[in-house]
Amino acid sequence: MEGEFSQSLTPLVSPSALDHYGESAPSRPLCFTCAYEPGREETGRLSSNGYISRGALKSLLLKLNPAPADFEGDTVDIFDFPWVTETALVESTKLLFGLFRQKVLKMETLVQSSSHDFGQASSLHYEAEELTQQCVLFLSYIKVLIFRYRLYEGPVHPFKDAEAQLPSVLVEELFSITLLIGRIKNLPANVQSALTIQHQGKLFPPSWQLLHLHLDIHWSVLEILHLLEQRMMGQVVYTHQFVNLTSETLTNISLFEDQVNNLLCDLIGLAMNKYNKVRPTETLNSHHYHCLCIKELWILLMHLLEHRSKTIHTQVNPDPGLPMHCKDTEGFTWWLLTHLAQIGMHNQNVISIIINFQKAAQEEQIRMVVHCCLSISLMWGQNVSAVTMLWEYYSKNLNSSFTVPWLGVSGLGRISRTPLCLLQQAKSCCSPASVGSNSHTQLYRSTNSFHIFLRILALHLCQEHAGGAPWRQIKGRLYSKFHQRRMTELSDTGLLHFLLLFLVLAQCAELEDVASRACDLLAMLPADSTPPALRALQWRGQLALVLLYSEKGLDAGALAEQLAAYFSQAAREFYLKTTEPSRKLTLWAPLSSYLEGVSEVFETSPNLTLSEERLLNKGFELLLPACHQSELSSALGFLQTVLARVHQRCGQPSHSIDFPSWVPLPSVAKERHQAVAVALWSQFFPFLCSMRLSQTPPPQLADAAAGFTLLALDMPGSAPQNLQPHPIQSIMQSFGWDEMLHPLLVTHYLNHLLQNGWTVSSIMILSQRAGQLWARLRNLDEQLAELTRQVLRLPEVESVLQSAGLHPVAAKDPKPAMAVFIRAVGQSYCELQLLSERSSAVSRALEYVGDILKYIKPYLLNKSREGLQLAYWTVGCLVKHWSYLLATSKAQQLLFRIVDVLLLPHALLQQDSGAHTQMLSALKESLPLFLQGLSVAVSVSQSQGAYLKQQLHSIISQYLSRFLPATPSTGAVVNHPVLLAACGSTPTPQGERLRRIILHVLRENFLQFKVLAPPPRLAAFLSFLLELLKRNSDRDPALHTIPLPLVLRCLMLVNEPQVTESTEVTQLIVERRTAAVGDTVSIFFFPRAFVEENEGVYDQQVYNVLEVAAVLHPFTVTALIPFLSPSLRKTEYKRGLGKNTSLRNGYRRLLALLGDCGQAEMISLEED
Repeated sequence: MEGEFSQSLTPLVSPSALDHYGESAPSRPLCFTCAYEPGREETGRLSSNGYISRGALKSLLLKLNPAPADFEGDTVDIFDFPWVTETALVESTKLLFGLFRQKVLKMETLVQSSSHDFGQASSLHYEAEELTQQCVLFLSYIKVLIFRYRLYEGPVHPFKDAEAQLPSVLVEELFSITLLIGRIKNLPANVQSALTIQHQGKLFPPSWQLLHLHLDIHWSVLEILHLLEQRMMGQVVYTHQFVNLTSETLTNISLFEDQVNNLLCDLIGLAMNKYNKVRPTETLNSHHYHCLCIKELWILLMHLLEHRSKTIHTQVNPDPGLPMHCKDTEGFTWWLLTHLAQIGMHNQNVISIIINFQKAAQEEQIRMVVHCCLSISLMWGQNVSAVTMLWEYYSKNLNSSFTVPWLGVSGLGRISRTPLCLLQQAKSCCSPASVGSNSHTQLYRSTNSFHIFLRILALHLCQEHAGGAPWRQIKGRLYSKFHQRRMTELSDTGLLHFLLLFLVLAQCAELEDVASRACDLLAMLPADSTPPALRALQWRGQLALVLLYSEKGLDAGALAEQLAAYFSQAAREFYLKTTEPSRKLTLWAPLSSYLEGVSEVFETSPNLTLSEERLLNKGFELLLPACHQSELSSALGFLQTVLARVHQRCGQPSHSIDFPSWVPLPSVAKERHQAVAVALWSQFFPFLCSMRLSQTPPPQLADAAAGFTLLALDMPGSAPQNLQPHPIQSIMQSFGWDEMLHPLLVTHYLNHLLQNGWTVSSIMILSQRAGQLWARLRNLDEQLAELTRQVLRLPEVESVLQSAGLHPVAAKDPKPAMAVFIRAVGQSYCELQLLSERSSAVSRALEYVGDILKYIKPYLLNKSREGLQLAYWTVGCLVKHWSYLLATSKAQQLLFRIVDVLLLPHALLQQDSGAHTQMLSALKESLPLFLQGLSVAVSVSQSQGAYLKQQLHSIISQYLSRFLPATPSTGAVVNHPVLLAACGSTPTPQGERLRRIILHVLRENFLQFKVLAPPPRLAAFLSFLLELLKRNSDRDPALHTIPLPLVLRCLMLVNEPQVTESTEVTQLIVERRTAAVGDTVSIFFFPRAFVEENEGVYDQQVYNVLEVAAVLHPFTVTALIPFLSPSLRKTEYKRGLGKNTSLRNGYRRLLALLGDCGQAEMISLEED
């Protein structure tokens, strides 16, 4: 080789020829670099001048020009000499590669001669950088020339012959370069240490430049060989000279594979050296590369091999040069695979690496491997072999705590003290965080390897579009590991792991199948020898399954019955007097766990319709009497929680946007709620009654009693027979009015009622029997006033009054205060603008009144005058002041019930019934309130307006007739409730609307003639109509038109004394219409229709009626002359008897009242 460079190095083109040839100026060549770029280290971003960022990898894979803008000129400057671009590589191959080797050797010399003298740092940096740029430029030149290379087919030419030999020569020279630079692992230590140099500076030592030059050369050799293979169309290139000299075969393919294998082994060796220094807690945070250039080289290799249908694990051959002192080969393998997967490796077959934990393997090693396995599963998807291999290990080690001692408490599993916590812990395993998240990277510290395995198992079971196949694949392997001997071997830790496993399976697979299997296995635990702590854990697990059933909307009856049987057995032992106190103390652990778990079941149940009542079994009858003070406090606290939840669920609509779609129909939900209530009454209420006379009652006793009172308010039918038919009054008698009760119990009980759920309307029930209690306090009025003040001090009541601008009434009587509150609620609703606010206001208002018809039912049954008056007045106030609110779709059912129960009950509709005098009297006093509110509701109701209007017509028709005497009297008409409702002191649109409805009812029901017979009690109804018109000044023509035709018919067909009222009514109508419309023909459209209807039959009577009208308003009748005269002639013509003297005389009398127009028409008649 020395002789080769002893000759002149004069290039093919003299420097003087540069003026004649356009020299190309290549851009900065691609290279590996760790030079500082802002934000690069923090984000792991690759160099902007690297092979990937500048598109070299994309060009290589897509067979594009590696440097399309470079080497386009006639000459190119390589190694400080100009060369002819198209021929230099062919004609001077060995010379160029010799110069390249010379530069590499010079770089190595710089490294050897460099010192720590900072004065030389700058010159050494720039000299080494210049050498690097020259070498990578030459390598880039080779890539471009290879891309342009074409196989020559034609007459042999000396240059073409040399060009044809270029591939073989090029492979030989590339092989010589690999021999020259050697392996990365063989680089001197000072060169390899350059990987750890901080890159914030701008000057780098020659060792850093040499290391990155080696990376450039290794990658460029692979790139050139790949390009050459593409250009040779798959033909194998043999190195003939190498074969002749060594008798060994060297081809481009073998060189490529050897180079790939060596490079991968070197990179794996570097990664292994770094892994030896990685702490298990930093497994996912510590990368497998020392610098970003190594990361880029990994990415380039993976994509190139994938493009060539190769994989890393199939490409690597055993290399004796790999480090043999790896602290954990299996852990290193998973660590490396995890990080390679993160940067782009996509071969899922790699995960099939055998997981074979040694018996002596430590949790810190296992946890890291399983953590890496989870990461790969998240990126690549699941592999059933990995799951089964892991399960084989964990199924044998369930009793292990899986702790890492040096991690301290941070490595311990969370203690699930309640079923809900246990279920939430299992759910956290079913939704693993993404690989890059902080929670995922911290799993090593925050949880143990078994919990990480559960995440892998959940991923396997939750594969999309798998159709249950993953579960069927692994179901048998999971179930087969558990049998009676194995269950009895489980410690408390093992049982906890068992429960978590089955909860994950239940969440991700077939819930009912998994729950059934789990309960069967848990039933294998011997009841007599199982420690109480283990029994408590077992119950928590089964209650967690009940919670999961509730969440999925499945009936948990079978689970609840089995669990309740265990509880009853333990409660019986706790109850027996023969049980030792120490045994009772240990038994309280599972019993209290049961109370906590059942409480969580009720608190989390969406609608209490999934057989939750089966958890409230007869065991409580035994448990409560055996409890001491602290234990009883816990039990009564549990009861209070359950009662509050039942009350809350019963008070909510059965179908709400907050409920899932599987919530049953209201009727079914009501039946299930009834079953829960019956269980509460039967298991708990007798014990409360036995404690009520205690002189040292526990504080929770009053709260529980108040809860049962609310339960009776919600579902009175669920109460036991000894409390019927009025369960609320019976409970209040037992806990509020009995003179033997302790005053503290009574006070606490009533305060609880006032502060927890008893609305203003519910106070009526309290006041109904409150006298018995207040008599004990010797001053009923003062206590009633105090109760009123307590209600008015409630925050919600104060808020409603303030929003409406009203002030509470300072009176002892609760009635005015109630009226103010009802008015405030209605006024506040009307002032709201947003639909959402109005909807919330309706819901709150319905909560205020509750089932008010149920509350007032005792008044309706007892028929006491005061009670009926209070009931009708209260509901009447609601209908009047809440008319807009009750017309909404959410509240109109209550309005319909009010109408059916109070206004149109079947008993009151019987005219001959005398048993309801008191009810009619109360209704008569409050009827104006109902009518005023209903008329508004009819006008604003959007969904049931027609039905509501029909009901209002029925009410007016019923009670207009019922309260109007047969013979008219001034007092009866003036004080009629319908008239009082329609005639307010101040004119309002609502009053006019109600009067219109009343006029329609009069016209349709009470003023209609049956042929010639007048309607019954015509005088009374005409008196009512006259009074209605007198007491109002309505000027709407349409309003006056309603009764007019029938009033005119009365004038025509009825004699005295009714004619007087008819005439006055007609006069009022004509005056009001004239004042509103003026003297126009249209105001008497209905009189003209009246003439048309009766012509030829009642002509004479028509003229009599028109005479009355002519006296009142001559102009209106004058306008009818053009119609009356032809009508007369038409009638005479039809009869065929000539002129009808009688009719003409009647007509002349009418014309005589019409002045000049009438005289002129009489002259016209004489001429007939």
